[in-house]
Amino acid sequence: MKVIVVGSSHGGYEAVRQLLMDHPDAEIQWYEKGDFLSFLSCGMQLYLEGVVKDVNTVRYATPEGMRAEGVHVFVQQEITKIDAANHKVTVENHGDHSTREESYDKLILSAGAVPAALPVPGKDLENIYAMRGRDWAIKLKAKTVDPNVKNVVVIGSGYIGIEAAEIFAKAGMKVTIIDLLPRLLSVYLDEEFTDILTKEMADHGIYAATGQTVQSFEGEAGKVTKVVTDQGEYPADLVVEAAGIKPNTAWLKDLLDLDETGRIKVDDYMQTSQKDIFAVGDAVMAKFSATGKEAPIALATVARRQGRFAAMNIDKPTHKFPGVTGSSALTVFDYKFASTGVKQGTSQKFGVDVKSVFVTDSKRPAFVPEKLNPTVYFKLTYDPKTRRVMGAQIMSKGDVTANINAISLAIQAKLTIDDLAYADFFFQPGFDRPWNIMNVAAQKAVRNEK
Repeated sequence: MKVIVVGSSHGGYEAVRQLLMDHPDAEIQWYEKGDFLSFLSCGMQLYLEGVVKDVNTVRYATPEGMRAEGVHVFVQQEITKIDAANHKVTVENHGDHSTREESYDKLILSAGAVPAALPVPGKDLENIYAMRGRDWAIKLKAKTVDPNVKNVVVIGSGYIGIEAAEIFAKAGMKVTIIDLLPRLLSVYLDEEFTDILTKEMADHGIYAATGQTVQSFEGEAGKVTKVVTDQGEYPADLVVEAAGIKPNTAWLKDLLDLDETGRIKVDDYMQTSQKDIFAVGDAVMAKFSATGKEAPIALATVARRQGRFAAMNIDKPTHKFPGVTGSSALTVFDYKFASTGVKQGTSQKFGVDVKSVFVTDSKRPAFVPEKLNPTVYFKLTYDPKTRRVMGAQIMSKGDVTANINAISLAIQAKLTIDDLAYADFFFQPGFDRPWNIMNVAAQKAVRNEK
């Protein structure tokens, strides 16, 4: 069996790993159109802040290592056309500009997504950057030490935008975050958390220009100098666009069934509308465990799981994709937060009615000194009719983010607030309180529903 895997980030990498385990005798061809295999954009902040010194280590695998395992690795080679009827692909070699055909028995597409550039006047000015991929990482690193960069404007307040803002604030620049939404990080956190984080960022020199629409970029001598919105103008020596992504599927529109967002339609086994072609990652939707419906969840954890399931179903559809909860985490200066499932602020988007309880506690018993006993904020969201746990958010200056993994499992197992209220979690004063904060929140929810 010959399997071609397209794309070397999270989904493609995991597909290859599973194929090596399940089909050690298969011929595996792995294609990356860039010149670098399996760069991890989620590790970019660590590199840009100097925690990781070598950009070339921010990856899953090397071509040499994968070839040693029997994988045929092709970098700077792009699959530009797929002939599904004859099980052939056209390969364009960007190194020598040659073109060839390859046959396949099975094809796994991890096409990914590309940054969504704003279609406004001035978008072609210099010093308007994205924050995705190794090439951009190297360019951004240079800007963190560029003495000519004093004002940075970040467009978008999702994870990538917040990471960019923190990176340049720590580098001594004045940073402005522009977002169409009324709150920073509103996709991931409710107001109780974002109010605290917005102040934290303001204390570190980051200004939140929320509820604003970018109208144009303006510049001098071909370089950006300011960003104009419907409410103001912001000086900019550098702009980082982080206003979302779009699926990299335009080249597939005449071959595969796409949904209205441009994502590839797949079944429960990651199979596309064409026989023997599978798709995974940011270019497809994911089953959202909290609602049982499909949702766009562009996370590495999702792509990795989908890659594994595509490979497990390569022979026949035997393993249904179980769904994901959209769990994620981030640091914002001293704060560490995580969230999963449905939030109060996203419930309408998902078409569900929910209630929530918010609790504040210390991480450890009161006798533990304050410097070792940070405040913990926790919000639990549930369905008031079924009492089922639907999501949660947690934040502290101490690292309590692992609690969200327990909530993720509770969502997948369809546990209720009654189950969670007295679930058995360990207690040791050096680690936590006698009642875990998840217990405390669930007990509060149970009392509210009496």
